[in-house]
Amino acid sequence: MIKITKAGWIYIGLTIFLGVAAVNTGNNLVYLIVSAMLSFMGISGFFGRKNLDKLQIELKFPEEIYAGIETPVKIVIKNKKRFLPSFLLKISINNQKSVVPYIDPSGEFDLHLTLKYNRRGWHILESIEICSVFPFNFFVRCKETPVNQRFIVFPKPEKCNLLFFYKNTKSAGEYQSDIIGTQGELISIKDYSPGDLLKLIHWKATAKTGQLKTKELTEETVRPVLIDFENVNIPDIEKRISCITYSILQMHKEGIPFGLKIGNILFPPEFSTANKVKILTALAEYGKNED
Repeated sequence: MIKITKAGWIYIGLTIFLGVAAVNTGNNLVYLIVSAMLSFMGISGFFGRKNLDKLQIELKFPEEIYAGIETPVKIVIKNKKRFLPSFLLKISINNQKSVVPYIDPSGEFDLHLTLKYNRRGWHILESIEICSVFPFNFFVRCKETPVNQRFIVFPKPEKCNLLFFYKNTKSAGEYQSDIIGTQGELISIKDYSPGDLLKLIHWKATAKTGQLKTKELTEETVRPVLIDFENVNIPDIEKRISCITYSILQMHKEGIPFGLKIGNILFPPEFSTANKVKILTALAEYGKNED
């Protein structure tokens, strides 16, 4: 696609005017001037077209993209021309634009654009527009470069009190187990063994017996949380999904095993990044068809 700039219209008009003047007057000098101007226009077309040739674009999205939140996207532009550089490239994605001043022959240029998607679910970015006014700003040439990038946008997390109903014991959902650990309640006092932590030494018992004694404590574990999508008392589906998303992120941050029952799909409670991604993907896809 080619658009003529204001400077281009002035140049074309001036060339036509001088061409008519050359024909009417028969002045050889005016003919030479018109020829030079036409040559500049031809050079502009040739190098302007070559400037956009053989450009390859790679997009690198972050691992997690959330609806309604601005996300930085890395764009790598590679110039596959062996001898010619590329100048003054304007990259446009979803109405976000950035200018690349120069790319060496067989070189590349990295830039970042901030994108925001308001809709959860799968998205496909089919192409990116590259424009340039090089070399003389007479024309703006644009080219659609295919990328066909497919990615998922997780639901927008919105703060809510959903976890309050699950944390009915300790603040972090902790409870005592029978496993021997270092931070729970006292089980017994035993003789010191090499490797025992110094903070576990029971100094009172050591003073009484004259031998080093250490404490055996229970291990504090975290009570797993299973969220039933249908039982969350939020009528608006999108708000319910956003609330559950926020809760999943909070539990992952606090180290609480989490799971989700949504429709006929059950994600058993587990603390892992992989489980978080699977649950957020299911929430993003809920009630959506791929676009």
